[in-house]
Amino acid sequence: MPPERRNRMKPDRRTRGKPDRKTPRKPNRRTAARPDGPAPKAAPSFQRKPPARPSAATATIAVAVEEERRLRQQNRLALEDDKPAVERCLEELVFGDVEDDEDTLLRRLRGPRIQVHEDSGDSEVENEAKDKFLPQKKPVWVDEEDEDEEMVDMMNNRFRKDMMKNASESKLSKDKLQKRLKEEFQHAMGGVPAWAETNRRKTFSDDESEEDEDDLLQRTGNFISTSTSLPKGILKMKNCQHANAERPTTARISSVQFHPRAQVVMVAGLDNAVSLFQVDGKTNPKIQSIYLEKFPVFKARFSGNGEEVLATSTHSKVLYVYDMLVGKLIPVHQVRGLQEKIVRSFEVSPDGSFLLINGVAGFFHLLSMKTKELIGSMKINGRVAASTFSSDSKKIYASSGDGEVYVWDVNSRKCLNRFVDEGSLYGLSIATSRNGQYVACGSNCGVVNIYNQDSCLQETNPKPIKAIMNLVTGVTSLTFNPTSEILAIASEKMKEAVRLVHLPSCTVFSNFPVVRRKNISLVHTMDFSPRSGYFALGNEKGKALMYRLHHYSDF
Repeated sequence: MPPERRNRMKPDRRTRGKPDRKTPRKPNRRTAARPDGPAPKAAPSFQRKPPARPSAATATIAVAVEEERRLRQQNRLALEDDKPAVERCLEELVFGDVEDDEDTLLRRLRGPRIQVHEDSGDSEVENEAKDKFLPQKKPVWVDEEDEDEEMVDMMNNRFRKDMMKNASESKLSKDKLQKRLKEEFQHAMGGVPAWAETNRRKTFSDDESEEDEDDLLQRTGNFISTSTSLPKGILKMKNCQHANAERPTTARISSVQFHPRAQVVMVAGLDNAVSLFQVDGKTNPKIQSIYLEKFPVFKARFSGNGEEVLATSTHSKVLYVYDMLVGKLIPVHQVRGLQEKIVRSFEVSPDGSFLLINGVAGFFHLLSMKTKELIGSMKINGRVAASTFSSDSKKIYASSGDGEVYVWDVNSRKCLNRFVDEGSLYGLSIATSRNGQYVACGSNCGVVNIYNQDSCLQETNPKPIKAIMNLVTGVTSLTFNPTSEILAIASEKMKEAVRLVHLPSCTVFSNFPVVRRKNISLVHTMDFSPRSGYFALGNEKGKALMYRLHHYSDF
């Protein structure tokens, strides 16, 4: 502590009190009375002036600040002596003289401000706002090549080649290509989205959003969170234990489906068995196996409420129904009014009310899921290749062998529309998304056309949003994930012929399947779990491969 401060803070030993506090003193008898007369009277209280108190605290603080500044300057000079001459010279060039204080250094780093004339009529707030802007600087040099209009080759890129309107557009400028991409985007989205409209009028909701943004900037915290939408390009996923690892088989897996409500997966195949497994991604313990004698399973599905399992065979007209609550197997040998010798392909409506059976000669039959009785039959031209329900279970989409798609109303059983699948000669598969937005049609040439569901109901020749051409053999399996962000396509005619398509960009994920592993083989069936983000597929070798997507749950 400096000696000046120590002397000021030291109390008086004689008075044992603080220097600011008054100590009462006895009057001096010698000076109490004057020899020449009586003592003068004291002045009234309102005329007395209070004695001036010394500002000891202020002086103490000033001395402390001065001493701290002196010590800081002394330490700075000591550090400067230890630095090399080159470093000291560089610091002087960047920061200025070391003897300058911090305020001067900060003013130098801020740079010059624009001087505002005093006679301007602007307010003080506007003048302060102008002071914050630095003067505009001219570019040091300009590249002449930037002004040249660069041409983009449209022929050597398969994605740009689809955007050509005629043969003369083999090369387009960047501006024209940007306009063409904008047109393609608007065509895919069905117009200009609301967020992309620049001349949109400001509404009351916009004012509220701006107020929310202002409130957001008034406080601090961790505002970073994961995106709710699935990014395209690379799909983060990991391999899990096979779904049927506790019951291995060498027979072909014909059906894989996750339970609509529980963490259970069903695996059925040509080994005459339907097995249920608990899904945990590690061991997948077996719950139960149902053996059907001389009944190789062609297709097996859960009911809408998940209380029953339905199974059909490759060469029988019997429909097996397994009641999971009672544990009873019920064979349905004959459906009244159904004139089909073999019952193989069928579909269950999403609400669990109807059962659709694909027949021969263009017939498909609608049954009640509760009573297993025939409600009505419908017929199309040609052969029924595949059929599916809409997400609301009110419409039926049927793909024919002639490359046409029929849309039927469930209640009236009337054909609402019929359209031609673009470029298709023979349909093999069809699927609808859970959100009611997309319809995917697979053909025998390996092309998958993705349509807007509204255009399929109104137009006879709708244009697909995108044609997926990543497969070269017939597309036999199509399925959407529960969030309608992934479309799985597969062909059972070629090994490793399975792809995952990102929606709405309609691009294929580049990291699936992993080609170097060669473990997928021929894929016959696929399915996504409703909640936990699992993806399973059954192959020719009797394995139900399972993956877990990182987008839905952390590992």
